[in-house]
Amino acid sequence: MRLSCFVAVALVASGLGSCATSPTGRKQLILLPESQMSALGAQAFAEMRQKQPTEKNVALNDYVRCVARPIIAVSGSAIPVDQWEIVVFQDPSANAFALPGGKVGVHSGLLKVAVTPAQLAAVLGHEVGHVLARHGNERVSEGLLAQGGQAALASVLKQSSGRAEIFALLGLGVQFGILLPHSRTQESEADEIGLRLMAKAGFDPREAIELWKNMAKNSGGQPPEFLSTHPSHSSRIQDLTELQERAAPLYREAQAAGRSPRCQVP
Repeated sequence: MRLSCFVAVALVASGLGSCATSPTGRKQLILLPESQMSALGAQAFAEMRQKQPTEKNVALNDYVRCVARPIIAVSGSAIPVDQWEIVVFQDPSANAFALPGGKVGVHSGLLKVAVTPAQLAAVLGHEVGHVLARHGNERVSEGLLAQGGQAALASVLKQSSGRAEIFALLGLGVQFGILLPHSRTQESEADEIGLRLMAKAGFDPREAIELWKNMAKNSGGQPPEFLSTHPSHSSRIQDLTELQERAAPLYREAQAAGRSPRCQVP
């Protein structure tokens, strides 16, 4: 569901939310303060770390952090790079996520599909893009508005009894379905932001296209279940191809500035 800011005029006027603009210029409904979203992200991540096995292979963890940190460094995040928590979870699915508050999770199965550092950078740039564009806040805001607006929001801000519902809106449901059905608009926006981030960090943006070709091969040509409401592989490849003209200069500038991450695949 995509709700217009006009629907939320009463909430905005009362100071409980705002009509914001995403990094690509898209209008958004944002009701929760970022401090609240960061707290929810930290809580969710802590629970996942308790319940989901984490990867103990030091080389593999170092590799993922080597790819993630240059992306975070050019993202403009208010959270310093060394304060981001980057964890590899033991899970065979080709999955990754980022949460408000500087939390990044990568499923070990992703490394069988994202086979080069730049392909992994495409995924991590995409996930950090979701955070930069405040897509989690947007989904929660729309969900709260649908549940009753001011009353639901006040309840969330006062106490944590509604935490489970908020986690579900963030995509953190049973079995840790992190990549909830994002809207295609948000997914495409995260692709665009992620391509920009990986290029600025010094990763070849053309590898984003190769990543999605790999995704198509590994899913039999159809999106896997966790991508069921996402853009099709072919649409994604087409869009990323068209965006290369914008990403290429950023990549050249990064190379000229000496930003060329040397991350070794374990």
